[in-house]
Amino acid sequence: MSLLETLKDQNQLIIRQRRELGELLGFETRNKYEICDQHGGVVGFCAEQSQGFLGMIVRHFLGHWRSFDLHFFNNQRRHVLTARHPFRFFFQRLEVHADSGRFLGAIQQRFGIFKKKFDIETPQGKVLLTMESGFLQFWTFPIFKGSRQIAVVRKKWSGLFKEAFMDADNFQIEFTQMGLSDEERALILVSGLFVDLQYFERKANS
Repeated sequence: MSLLETLKDQNQLIIRQRRELGELLGFETRNKYEICDQHGGVVGFCAEQSQGFLGMIVRHFLGHWRSFDLHFFNNQRRHVLTARHPFRFFFQRLEVHADSGRFLGAIQQRFGIFKKKFDIETPQGKVLLTMESGFLQFWTFPIFKGSRQIAVVRKKWSGLFKEAFMDADNFQIEFTQMGLSDEERALILVSGLFVDLQYFERKANS
């Protein structure tokens, strides 16, 4: 079963960043995640494409501004999605493609002062969904279709040691509306990863 087929049956997902022991030595290693159902069963994986020693240097100094690809796999390790991040200093963007190469849409950061804002766009560039943090609630990101909330992304406390020393975050995605399309669920999943890369990866905050 593909990851997208698995997502149809899920009301909640937990995204767990894999432990990065290199963080203790000051190295910014490539991001790797497990995607789990609400019972903790692994339904997929996500990993930043490895680019060797040079890639590690770029990650260390440019953080979330750099260009990179995130690859998504089902629990049989079959590739199902790619999210591409172009190099940008402002208004970051992730472009999401199916394994076939079909463009599914994009997550585009928007200007916000007291809220963190994103548009989730169709392949034609039209706004399909919106995501923004609550007022002064920077760990919670409701997702709306028009005025109706359909999902929410929440950062979960990872424990004192991991929060203090390691880029090892946990996120919960809750689908609050049924009947979402495969493309909408895929874009919401990628949005949860984007929140981590933008606001909680250590180099993004430094």
